[in-house]
Amino acid sequence: MTKIFFEKLSNNYLELLDDKEDFNVEINIGKAPDNKIFQAHSAILKYRSLYFRNKLKNANKNKNNIKTLDLKNISIQQFEIIIKYIYGGVFSLEKHDISFNFELMLIAYEFHFDELAKYLETQLIETESHWLLLNFTKIYQKSFQNNKLQKLQKWCNDFLVKHPDKAFDSEDFFLLQENALISLIKRNDLQMEEVKIWNHVIEWGIAQNPGLSSDPENWSNENLLALKATLRNCLPHIRYFQMSNEDIIVNVQRYQKILEKNLWDDITSKFILPNRQVSSKILPPRKILTPKLPTRIIEPFSTVINELLLLVSSLGNTPSLDKKQIATKKKLACSCDGAGRNVEQKTQRTKEIDTDHQVTQIPFRHT
Repeated sequence: MTKIFFEKLSNNYLELLDDKEDFNVEINIGKAPDNKIFQAHSAILKYRSLYFRNKLKNANKNKNNIKTLDLKNISIQQFEIIIKYIYGGVFSLEKHDISFNFELMLIAYEFHFDELAKYLETQLIETESHWLLLNFTKIYQKSFQNNKLQKLQKWCNDFLVKHPDKAFDSEDFFLLQENALISLIKRNDLQMEEVKIWNHVIEWGIAQNPGLSSDPENWSNENLLALKATLRNCLPHIRYFQMSNEDIIVNVQRYQKILEKNLWDDITSKFILPNRQVSSKILPPRKILTPKLPTRIIEPFSTVINELLLLVSSLGNTPSLDKKQIATKKKLACSCDGAGRNVEQKTQRTKEIDTDHQVTQIPFRHT
């Protein structure tokens, strides 16, 4: 049986960091006068981080034969955490605010500390979703700037497919990165009509070409080729064969030249002869989610009346009701069952629908 004593090993390496014995690297963090020099050991840096291994290959040596590195885009507080993680493999989540941990996650990915970065990413999603929503613009932009942030990308898209207007109807929609747009429009569960998705994609493509007017009738062949090139990675994810004839004629036909000729021929052919086989790939319709109201067990209105009748008849100082009166009241109560149930169900349903639609408005802006 093998016993591994990691805690003692971790403490020894942290002591080495504090003692700075036999160090051969100096890392300058920040910009003067708010800078700090950290002393470290090249062997530990190289074997703990691919980032530092590459940096040390071309590092210059000072007059004391010490390799020097300059890192300007990280704060002293952030690097203190990183260097302790490098030496001792320790990190305390509770000591820092959420924004600090988010930035630290980005730095950890940059330094190729994927273990630490993934831990922070998971913690943010599982415990700080409210903060992520409040800072959605920043989170969304940053997550698609680093392809390693797969969990955050999915978290953002899981929200947007249910509330696509928060992206497509935003005044900053045109600033959306291409990979973010593609990851959204390729989703099978995007809750938006296909023709609206098409229109938004066209608008986004036009916005990426400042010289283009909004009216394609005024475009030259060069303009069309420019738009086609801009949207070359987006167009394959549009579900043309799920649009109506009217949608194709009104919204797609005037942009037909940005589509491959074979695809346009198949689109027109399919709507003239719906059963005809085509060579173009036909994507399935998107899965439109139907909200399901929870089943509620509603006590019959007559039961309440019966309980009241029993309570009244059981009171010693109250004249008892004869059987005929009780039967009459029971009959009246039973006739109210449907109405009482319907009123309560409709009231509850209205409350649930109102609650479901209370979604925070989220702008899209560059950070």
